[in-house]
Amino acid sequence: MRLVHLCGLLLSGVVLFSCQDNDKFTDSPSVRLEFSTDTVKFDTVFTTIGSVTKQFRVYNRNKEAVRTSVSLADKGYYRMNVDGVATNNFANLEIRGNDSAYIFVEVTIDPQNSNSPIVVLDSIQFNTNGNVQDVKLMAFGQDVHFYNDSLIGNTHWINDKPYLIYNSVMVDSLCTLEIDPGVQLYFHNNSSLLVKGQIHVNGTKDEPVVFQGDRLEDYYADKPGQWGASYKIDGNKYYFGNIHILNGSGGNTIDYAIIKNGTKGIQIDNHVDDETTLTLSNTVIYNMSIAGVYAQTANLNVYNTLIYNCDYYAAALTLGGKYNFVHTTLVNYMARHLMPSLVLTNFYKSDDEIHIFDFDAHFANSIIYGSLTSELVIDRALDETVKSDFNFKFENCMLKINPQFDISDTSLFVNMITEPTDLPRFVNPAEGDFHLDTLSAAKDKGNAAYLIDFPLDLDGVMRDSLPDLGAYERIEQ
Repeated sequence: MRLVHLCGLLLSGVVLFSCQDNDKFTDSPSVRLEFSTDTVKFDTVFTTIGSVTKQFRVYNRNKEAVRTSVSLADKGYYRMNVDGVATNNFANLEIRGNDSAYIFVEVTIDPQNSNSPIVVLDSIQFNTNGNVQDVKLMAFGQDVHFYNDSLIGNTHWINDKPYLIYNSVMVDSLCTLEIDPGVQLYFHNNSSLLVKGQIHVNGTKDEPVVFQGDRLEDYYADKPGQWGASYKIDGNKYYFGNIHILNGSGGNTIDYAIIKNGTKGIQIDNHVDDETTLTLSNTVIYNMSIAGVYAQTANLNVYNTLIYNCDYYAAALTLGGKYNFVHTTLVNYMARHLMPSLVLTNFYKSDDEIHIFDFDAHFANSIIYGSLTSELVIDRALDETVKSDFNFKFENCMLKINPQFDISDTSLFVNMITEPTDLPRFVNPAEGDFHLDTLSAAKDKGNAAYLIDFPLDLDGVMRDSLPDLGAYERIEQ
């Protein structure tokens, strides 16, 4: 018993001594702190909009506790939080021996009326017993045109500064939005471009118009679902398109655009009589959490366009409509790829009632491919009491389908490439490079009649007399 009691006293004495040692503050001027980083860097921060919060750790590797004063050197753009206190100057931060503390930092940059990036530097200084150390702060600021929950009339967006959209922007009825080459558009979470009037996206090969989310950290470079308006109805979440052409809008054009990392790249609702709802050309849409193109009773023309890596559909053509796709590449290799790349339907169900619409679709010189066994679904509602047409045609296309799929009707399937051994052989699908390799089965398989209207590919390269399938022409060196 005495031995146990003595050991207990010795142990408690060690613990007591250790606690006292960690809590004893040193006043030695040779004491130095360590930091988890020497520089806190912020990717591009839009003016007037605060940054994300970043953090770093301050380590006291000494046995004894320290007191250090923490302050921002410039006290301009940056803000910090020390030990739960928002302050620019924290007089005595206490860090026990062999312990650490967190410092949180944010930055907001004032407008500069310039399209050039602004570099904003500062530092957080630590004064420990007269020994001064610092952690540097670096942010790149960018002036923007800022829109917040905006309804716009006739508007012309020029390429002088990027455009930042919060809570969506809507083009009003009977009004037109013109977007110049090279314009960069950034959309905050739950934001879209809604069109009741008309839009004309006028990109060029060298200066495409880019639609994207506003998170610019490397982590978000290829993450789907970052932007796109939504709302809840009956407990379910409904997503608008990232660019959403609403019922009644017609005559829209999108040329040389990049639309990425959203929910539904383009959604189109209902066409106006025989007017083309949208002409989509020379465009790349990718990394969508739902669909690249989602059309409902639309009148849509698409050419020289690449749509890839969408969680559900590259293109969902629903509720009937009129569709024409020429020299398009619709491919899906997403790990979460749940549905075929291309879906064609002419109906929807409401309670026990089926609504059926006329459907007409044409695909020529195109590639529909992906990681599923079949990348095409044709879901047609048949009701003899409803008069409706359902027409489609695939002409000179590479189509990945189930071997049991019947393509014997040559009025519907003309010059098709469907054998499992006939591969598209894209250069590097994992890196988003869907140019054709020299051994691609899609080389020289196109119908030359379409050269009249589409002599150039997505890269602006002249197609030869035997055009390749898809958005890109393979040019041998």
